[in-house]
Amino acid sequence: MGLLKIYKFFLHGVLKLAGISPKKIEIQPGTVVNFWVPTQTTTKPAVVFLHGFAFDGILTWQFQALALAKHYSVYVPDFVFFGDSITDKSERSVEFQAECIAKGLKKLGVQKCTLVGFSYGGMVGFKMAEIYPELVHSMVVTCSTMALTESISKARLHRLGFNSWPDFLLPDSVQGLASHSFPKFPNFIYKEILEGICKYRREKVELLKALVISDEEFTVPSYHQANRGESECRVHRKFRTYRST
Repeated sequence: MGLLKIYKFFLHGVLKLAGISPKKIEIQPGTVVNFWVPTQTTTKPAVVFLHGFAFDGILTWQFQALALAKHYSVYVPDFVFFGDSITDKSERSVEFQAECIAKGLKKLGVQKCTLVGFSYGGMVGFKMAEIYPELVHSMVVTCSTMALTESISKARLHRLGFNSWPDFLLPDSVQGLASHSFPKFPNFIYKEILEGICKYRREKVELLKALVISDEEFTVPSYHQANRGESECRVHRKFRTYRST
């Protein structure tokens, strides 16, 4: 057993002590999504953490989940083809991920929530807010955009120095992974991380290909959440959002 697996074993134990446990939800036949959820039924406000493309949900959000579990109902899903979530469907779109998470939350009894999204999770979160306004009360998003259009994709890849998103996000060697801005680890640690990243690699490549859409295909949605509260949610012309009072 590698160090990362040992760490995850102890992390899962700490999470369970904090009142957060894993639960697999069948969204539809052939599609199962893993959620970390409150162990006991609670009336505390629901916060849903949506992970990026590198790691599963609880490894990405472990510290935030532990910090907020006392005062909030914390939900941390794994997207399809991450962690313990899987599907036999051919759908790879952001919409499909959003639908799976939303349907899973509803099956768990969540009627309204705040979404916290990072990178890929932010894009899924924006789509959830668009399709399920009755479920998504508010959002906190970082290192993300409302949609990855061709122009945004091209500019970001050029800045990063990569030809494609799979080249950047799904390295196929320890050397490729070590070239990223990670702390200095021994190669065997990088190898463990690489094994996790490359699980379902073919399907993840398909997810990344489906992520990029044409500029003409994208229009800024009208979010119903913008009309709630005393402050106004605004969308910057470069698809950044901010809140004014």
